[in-house]
Amino acid sequence: MKNKIQRDYFVVILLLLTACAALAVPLAVTAPQWLIAPVVMIVFALVLLAFSIRSLRRFVAQNLCGTNFEGSKIQYSLARLPVPVALISGKNVVWYNPPFREEILNDTDAVLSPAERLLPGIDLAVCSRPHGQDLTIGENRYTAYASTTSGSQGGTLVYLVNDTFYKNTLDEYNASRPACLIIVIDSYDEIFNDMKDSEQAHEQETINSLLEEYIGRTTGFLRRVSNNRYIAVVEERDVRWMIEERFDILDKVRALHPGSGLTLSIGVGHGGSTLQECQEMARESIDIALGRGGDQAAVKTVDGFEFFGGVSHGVEKRSHVRSRIIANALADQIRKSDSVIIMGHRQSDLDALGSAIGILRMCKMCDVPSVIAIRSGATLAGTLLDTFIEAGESHNFIEPEEVYNLITPDTLLIVTDTYQKRLLEDQKIYEKCRRVVVIDHHRMAVGHIDNPILLYHEPFASSASELVCELLQFMPPQDNITPLEAQALLAGIMLDTRSFALHVGVRTFEAAAWLRSRGAETAETKQLFNISKEEYEARAALVESAYIYKGCAIAVSGELAPGMSVVLPMAANDLLTINGVDASFVAVAKNGGVNISARSMGALNVQVILEPLDGGGHLTMAGAQMKNCTVEQAEKRIREEIDHYRAAQAAQAGAAQIHS
Repeated sequence: MKNKIQRDYFVVILLLLTACAALAVPLAVTAPQWLIAPVVMIVFALVLLAFSIRSLRRFVAQNLCGTNFEGSKIQYSLARLPVPVALISGKNVVWYNPPFREEILNDTDAVLSPAERLLPGIDLAVCSRPHGQDLTIGENRYTAYASTTSGSQGGTLVYLVNDTFYKNTLDEYNASRPACLIIVIDSYDEIFNDMKDSEQAHEQETINSLLEEYIGRTTGFLRRVSNNRYIAVVEERDVRWMIEERFDILDKVRALHPGSGLTLSIGVGHGGSTLQECQEMARESIDIALGRGGDQAAVKTVDGFEFFGGVSHGVEKRSHVRSRIIANALADQIRKSDSVIIMGHRQSDLDALGSAIGILRMCKMCDVPSVIAIRSGATLAGTLLDTFIEAGESHNFIEPEEVYNLITPDTLLIVTDTYQKRLLEDQKIYEKCRRVVVIDHHRMAVGHIDNPILLYHEPFASSASELVCELLQFMPPQDNITPLEAQALLAGIMLDTRSFALHVGVRTFEAAAWLRSRGAETAETKQLFNISKEEYEARAALVESAYIYKGCAIAVSGELAPGMSVVLPMAANDLLTINGVDASFVAVAKNGGVNISARSMGALNVQVILEPLDGGGHLTMAGAQMKNCTVEQAEKRIREEIDHYRAAQAAQAGAAQIHS
């Protein structure tokens, strides 16, 4: 009876408004002065309606969502469910049960309100899946499940399960999972050996204080395990804020003595099922961080690596003792083999071929059959290869496909000038050989060769040819390299140092001096860099098309004529001679993709910039081969990575200024 009175009351108000509106129309035409009365009545009716709107909504809700169901057993059973339930038709909620009204609506009525407003983020398609959809409403967390009836007049019934406690417990479990950090002071011996004991103690205490303060922000602990190595165990929640802050402890330590080489490397392992697994991941991370030159953090999860930092120059820290040990170990491995295959990277350059020729001489000194696998039609060192073929050495070079049948269980594969499986001259050779040795100077990256039996990896060396020179110096002087082989090694060093202008150290000049003593002629070596008139014109066109972007010269071009790939690095080198250019990037279309050659004077780490583009290389020299990509897309990606790098440089400079 009460519901009927309320319904009649609202009907009278609506009829009154309609009558007033109908009366106002003729009065407005015949006697406008009589409009005052209907206007007053309309205002009065609107005031009544405004005061009664909540009663109206409650009346509609009670009839649609209340407990008077006119004998509907289905609706009655849904109303008594202890979980919130709502019926959605179109985009609006047309019915809900009392628990929905109490928990979701806070005891208010919202019939015919948009579902998106009552249940933010709801997606009925996701709710219909077996696992439902996670929703957060206020301080509570729900899992929403939905069932939709077929037909044009059908609706969707949504059930909400309040599992706030379980989800919060799961979040806390994930946030409290253990993670392991291994922290290493880079170049410790080189920096601290020249200090007095008191100075060493002061510097060590300063670093200890910074690390203790940094790890002190976590719920974990820090332990020093040797002079230059620490281990920390923290929680997953701590790794998250470290990543968000991009491991700013690197900037703080670097700012202690800018330019001195005092830096940190950090290896992080997290996301493992056990603490031991996280520790193993941290060890892999610190190895790759050090292999990339240090001064960076490498974070490994079950999905791969992520890197932070790595924007400073490294400090040369190699030992003749290590070179002698590697030389003896390599000679032993060669003598244990029935054959040796030597291979560089795709589109081999003077350094890849020169270092391979040096290793070939080492194999001959050990009296073991050996060949160099190289694609003669796809090399950037064609001039050097032709020189050896003309000298009667063609039997030492073979196409990769011809090597497959020569491989035995005792075959040794020696890879030079690359550490990346995807960059090998021929991956099938690598897959067939069970014993692999790697000699490389590039900074380590994800996807490197797994578990070589011998690794000679020195990211502070100028070139792979320099490393091979050091190994040959520990071999007997009899039957050592010939003048032509010395010339090939010198060409490799000159290529990667831009004729001793970039990335050279004391050991670089020592290697060059030894090669000169073995008969290498610099004038004849320089001729290996000569190019044809057509190549020179293509190189000049690339340089002319370049523009400057944030201190970087960028040149892009369509596909070049066959055999012109050699002009990419040459054009990149030429662009560095322009005033105000810190780095250069040359991108050229190639077989549906884009080849990129990058060079730097040292102010920018081009390896870090090209890594996100599936590239790699070194601080001052890097490259990338992007597949299924246009030149325009590659150019956009290059500019984006330059933006990211410049932003990181600015942040580093700001941190150094704050801590200075």
